[in-house]
Amino acid sequence: MIPASFPPKEDIARLTARALLEIQAVHFNADTPFTLASGLPSPTYIDCRKLISYPRIRSVLMDFLSVTVLREAGMEAFDNIAGGETAGIPFAALVAERLALPMTYVRKKPKGYGRNARIEGMMTEGQRVLLVEDLTTDGGSKLSFVDAIRATGASCAHTAVIFYYGIFPETVGKLADHGVTLHHLCTWWDVLAEARAQGCFDAATLREVESFLNDPRAWQAARSQA
Repeated sequence: MIPASFPPKEDIARLTARALLEIQAVHFNADTPFTLASGLPSPTYIDCRKLISYPRIRSVLMDFLSVTVLREAGMEAFDNIAGGETAGIPFAALVAERLALPMTYVRKKPKGYGRNARIEGMMTEGQRVLLVEDLTTDGGSKLSFVDAIRATGASCAHTAVIFYYGIFPETVGKLADHGVTLHHLCTWWDVLAEARAQGCFDAATLREVESFLNDPRAWQAARSQA
């Protein structure tokens, strides 16, 4: 069912951040930083995949994602909802159900046998496709999915995520240069503000996280050389 209420964007951001903290999807560790997929260190890590195991929170956030897309992209902007392998698949299915639209998913690479397909499900030429993922850091991984969608003759001008890092200034521009608009529910800044409000971490850890968020490249460079 399409959600009937449209909370203000700032309320959506705050409540999404609170939900992610409540299920302990947010991890801060300044003493022993996490290693990101890029190989670089970070005092922050988020696991949006945990959401699928919390039905009430999952339902609320999928309502939020659906209304965000409707408000920012349009009520009749899409013909197909595509999830990116693998984390985006369950969220795409939940959004597609709410918007009463077909759902597909996009593989990271061709499976190497059979049809050697990257698109699973029915996607046809001319369809307007929304790419759904769990999160985006710098936007780079989205471009391959978008290109695979466009190779079918469909269009993909929008991607929606639960969580956007919001600390790499090139992200929105990189996507825009590829003809893609980003929609999201919350960022690290929203999570940091809510973590402080809730007293979820000690003050020293939160100060170090804020230092990272203000200049992630410098923070990473200093620790990579250590």
